[in-house]
Amino acid sequence: MLIILKNSWALLLGMLLLMLGNGLQGTLLGVRGAYEKFDPQIMAFIMSGYFLGFLLGSRLAPHMIRRVGHVRVFAALGSLISAAFILYAAWPDPYVWMVMRVLVGFSFSGVYVVAESWLNDAATNETRGQALSAYLIVQMMGIISAQVVLNFADPSGYILFVVMSVLVSMSFLPILLSVSPAPVFRATKPMTLRQLFVTSPLGCVGTMLLGSVFSIQFGMAAVFGTQINLSVREISIFVAVIYIGGMVAQYPIGYLSDRMDRRKLIIALTILAASAMTIGIFVYETFAVLLILAAIMGGVANPLYSLLIAYTNDHLQQEDMASASGGLIFLNGIGAIGAPILIGWMMSNWGAGAFFGGMATFFGGIGAYGLYRMTRRASISIGLQTGFTTVMPQSTVVVAEAAQEFAIDKAHADGEQRS
Repeated sequence: MLIILKNSWALLLGMLLLMLGNGLQGTLLGVRGAYEKFDPQIMAFIMSGYFLGFLLGSRLAPHMIRRVGHVRVFAALGSLISAAFILYAAWPDPYVWMVMRVLVGFSFSGVYVVAESWLNDAATNETRGQALSAYLIVQMMGIISAQVVLNFADPSGYILFVVMSVLVSMSFLPILLSVSPAPVFRATKPMTLRQLFVTSPLGCVGTMLLGSVFSIQFGMAAVFGTQINLSVREISIFVAVIYIGGMVAQYPIGYLSDRMDRRKLIIALTILAASAMTIGIFVYETFAVLLILAAIMGGVANPLYSLLIAYTNDHLQQEDMASASGGLIFLNGIGAIGAPILIGWMMSNWGAGAFFGGMATFFGGIGAYGLYRMTRRASISIGLQTGFTTVMPQSTVVVAEAAQEFAIDKAHADGEQRS
């Protein structure tokens, strides 16, 4: 880990600042929208725009990088993010915010591709696992720390928007002024969705439904908090606990993943989460209970993404793993776009409890489909399962493919030890 910090500290510091800005954006807009008296349905469309932009960016950013290079793409998209953050405060109009969210989502996707390309290029086969772990820690620390920053100023003013813009602008310095040369961009041609579904139906359906859960958590948690009259401090704690739960649960779930039938683990986790979210529909008024529900939803959702990727890998040839990751990320993005809009409509018509009702439906859908798949395909031997590698849902195809390469290298090393 010390080698990674020595070689990639500038990249990791830059990514920390980017995640601070992005994590603050998601919560701040939900709170500020309530001050502006935007209806939950309107806020849902605004929040959904980020995921539409992110999906578009994940498809177009590689072409932009090949055409003009990493540095120009990073600087251009980073500048766009910084300007958009200021425009949120200067022009608090829902339609302007929708456009800004699409542009910000697109830009963050491209910026992540560039930064993750640099990070992956700086890692060797021996240090790639440590680089992925360091990147995971930085991502989670950035989002969690952003919730603390939310309490530093009045969300109804402009200071927090300036802080977001400054954080993103400052992230350029360590990254662009580092001595690392721009890497040669390489992206694997993704497997077709038809091929991917035939290979792993549960991986495809589960990843798409999980994308809906992620977008509800990242986009609508603060909106939900304003609907039940939580204070800014309580909203920040609520959102932070979601990600703390995800960070803490990654390792025990990864440990179980390598030692039991992954499909059964997926079903057990999603049934647990669906049950907890169903209870949450009726008991969310108590703040202590709300934090327990936040820890459960984050503690299941974040590791479940890596678990579904690992389960899909169990049914792939090693040479197909990297190409499958692009398809899974695309499905995750498709699932993320519509869910905030649905939840916003449900909250406007049925009350704030619909926030938990929607997540119970999506978690339950994954579990139910997993049970159905158990009747259609036999489980593979635990000894034949591929290694579990942690991947965050905010990551792009660059990190997903790097994680696949690490899993393959680990499998080869384990095979040599056994022989």
